[in-house]
Amino acid sequence: MTMFREETIVALGAAGDGIVHADGQTLFVPGALPGETVRIREDGILDTIVTPSPARIEPICSLFGVCGGCSLQILRTDALLDWKMGRVERALRDAGFSALPLPRSFQTAARTRRRVDLAVRRVADGIVIGLHGRNAAPVDMTSCDVIDPKLFALLAPLRDVLASLGALTGEGTLQINLLTSGPDILISTLQELSSSDRNKLANFARLYKIPRISWSLDGKTGTDETVAQIAPVQQVFGPLTISPPPAVFLQASESGERAIVQAVMSGIPPLNRKDLVVELYAGCGTLTGPLAEKAKVLAYEGSAEAVKALRKGRVGLRFDVETRDLVRQPVLAKDLGAARVVVLDPPHTGAPRQIEEIAAAKVKDVVYVSCNPAALTKDAHRLAESGYQVAEWTVIDQFLWSAEVEAVVTFTRDSKRLKKLARNTEGAL
Repeated sequence: MTMFREETIVALGAAGDGIVHADGQTLFVPGALPGETVRIREDGILDTIVTPSPARIEPICSLFGVCGGCSLQILRTDALLDWKMGRVERALRDAGFSALPLPRSFQTAARTRRRVDLAVRRVADGIVIGLHGRNAAPVDMTSCDVIDPKLFALLAPLRDVLASLGALTGEGTLQINLLTSGPDILISTLQELSSSDRNKLANFARLYKIPRISWSLDGKTGTDETVAQIAPVQQVFGPLTISPPPAVFLQASESGERAIVQAVMSGIPPLNRKDLVVELYAGCGTLTGPLAEKAKVLAYEGSAEAVKALRKGRVGLRFDVETRDLVRQPVLAKDLGAARVVVLDPPHTGAPRQIEEIAAAKVKDVVYVSCNPAALTKDAHRLAESGYQVAEWTVIDQFLWSAEVEAVVTFTRDSKRLKKLARNTEGAL
């Protein structure tokens, strides 16, 4: 017999699930919001919302609850942004920063997502393309309120062409980036493409004006190959234009990218063209181009393909770029000493070893782009220990209706900036 009980949700967890504390246990309740009284099973599965939160709304998507995305579509977007801002604030306070200036914030609009990484599965009556449901098979994405309409419009014809491929015998993946030059598609299958498969994809590229379609064998590194290219493949980052590799990392939306760039540039102190900016985890140049307009940039990136694209695109810009695995081989303090500013955009796990070197180098200003509040706390704690203060911080919600949050935080130990900060933070957070 299933047992139920009534509990009150006290907060949202990092994954966006409601939290219940009862009988010495902490339970996570998907679909529940703070302040709500809920009826749940013993394992935390939601049965009934007894008293709903004033911030609760009806989800607008017909696939809500089954597709695996947008789990917080039940929460008003203003309340969602407030929650995400609170997560970043707690991350900074837990790192040891008691006085914080007032933050800035940005929230992306619906239907602006320009990159997707989707599961593909052959079924009896065709092809399913969609996200992975929570602990379940992919759910066919017949509607989506997050993806850019130009990208979503490709899914129906892609189902048809994928269904015709002999190489797609079971499961595969589909990655699409909406680049400046148009959609860039990477398909992965478990079997090799036949000549007939290649012809079908080439015809698809011509018919739908897709600049490039690439393919890889089971998603294995180094197996990417271009199946069809009918036009130049380009992505513009401010003054920088590159020809990126397939499935290159892009910020999720163009507006989100602009918000990140603006926050980074706002955090940069006044520079002259002789000053050196060291950029770590440069990717394909989202920040490199804008930074190179302000000063000389020395960029480091672990992907050899990304570095190759940056070198080809740097015509007329003052930056150098080196290939380096910063997790295994961080840039040492002695090599950071000449930097006026360090800008870093580390992976989800953060950059603990690199932060140690930055702190030891006593760089005056550090601009940190975070995609994980937990990692931000750990890295920022080391900077707090080294005498840095938070000069400014911006919270960016470009993954609308999800628990993901990004932030750009400027840390400073510059005496002039610290004096100004002390005056401006009186009465702040």
